[in-house]
Amino acid sequence: MHCLLIHQVFVGPDEAGGTRHYDLARMIAESGHDFTVVTSTVSYLTGEPRARTPFLGPASRPEAVRVLSGWTPRTLHRSFAWRVVAFLVFMVTSIQKGLFAHRVDLVMGTSPPIFQAVSAWIVAALRRRPFLLEIRDLWPDFAIDMGVLRNPILIRVSKWLERFLYCRADHFIVNSPAYREYLLGKGIPDLMISVVPNGVDVAVFDPAARGGAFRAELGLDERDFLVTYAGALGMANDIPTILRAATRLRGLAPDIRILVVGDGKERTSIEEAVAREGLTNVSVLGAVPKKKVPEVLAASDACLATLMDIPMFRTTYPNKVFDYMAAGRPVVLAIDGVIREVVETAQAGVFVQPGDDQALASVLSTLATNRLAASRMGVQGRLYVVEHFDRRKQSVAFAEVLLKVASGRVGRATD
Repeated sequence: MHCLLIHQVFVGPDEAGGTRHYDLARMIAESGHDFTVVTSTVSYLTGEPRARTPFLGPASRPEAVRVLSGWTPRTLHRSFAWRVVAFLVFMVTSIQKGLFAHRVDLVMGTSPPIFQAVSAWIVAALRRRPFLLEIRDLWPDFAIDMGVLRNPILIRVSKWLERFLYCRADHFIVNSPAYREYLLGKGIPDLMISVVPNGVDVAVFDPAARGGAFRAELGLDERDFLVTYAGALGMANDIPTILRAATRLRGLAPDIRILVVGDGKERTSIEEAVAREGLTNVSVLGAVPKKKVPEVLAASDACLATLMDIPMFRTTYPNKVFDYMAAGRPVVLAIDGVIREVVETAQAGVFVQPGDDQALASVLSTLATNRLAASRMGVQGRLYVVEHFDRRKQSVAFAEVLLKVASGRVGRATD
């Protein structure tokens, strides 16, 4: 079986960001399948050009995972309008690349950005192949709730485009169980929806590691309690709440250090705020390649996950949380909803109301003074994620979905 994925935000092992599709593609390639990805020439996190390795398969079959690049302008971080321009240009160039990719058995689109899902549908239709649609975020609902998408005409067009794609998909994959409920509410039959949740390649994390070399680079000693946020630096990620908590902790708990690892359109404003407020207890490292994340988390004593307090965000399964748990580090979670259920069921961390910097500072202070309890949470999280969110196990389910769609053993959505 050969799957063609069109994904502007695809991330390989030498880049920063979530590697869900790289991991799954590499793992199913080990069992004899082929996977081609059409992605962007520009990094979604930084907006800068990126190097692209043409083959990313396992050592035994490196050619089994092929990467093709569709040209994209460097306008992602200029403004919302310029971001849409970048999406639309990639939509066109990715269609061209997809039409000339080697023989494929199905075409997979993923949203967001929703425009690349349109590319996948067009390529699937022209090549007469099944169209598999993956929903990773509920767009445009997220954009509307955040206030990013306000124009009534654009909202109507976006919702029409969403319905259009839903009515033309042969099958759906969602990465959160809450998204299944969302699709059911849109009239999609349950048998057309498969849940392959976000997860983690647990084998790349060593919970016993302590990241001594990296801590030394940061100038830390054993007394320092390092709290790390590792992820995107966008408006949705609510980094200002972390900075307000750091302001509270600055004089009260000098042993607590906060590390912000990542990149995105808000990075500059975050760095300016750290300098302006004199937050010597906060370091902004920028993005690191995915293969360096285990070392960063090993050096950490606790890890942070935050999102804006928006109802739609309660449906998400953020990748970073599973990385934290696989590293055996306690999770301080300022995100409500389904991911809170995971963390609390696993007893892997502490929930803080999103946006509440006072409560966040209090929880961090408590963990820093009770490190044994924090360590126990990390152990519990590791055990739980190995059992329930190991990406190697998920790759089996992923391959089964691809084979089912490629063979035509699925129904079609109807208007």
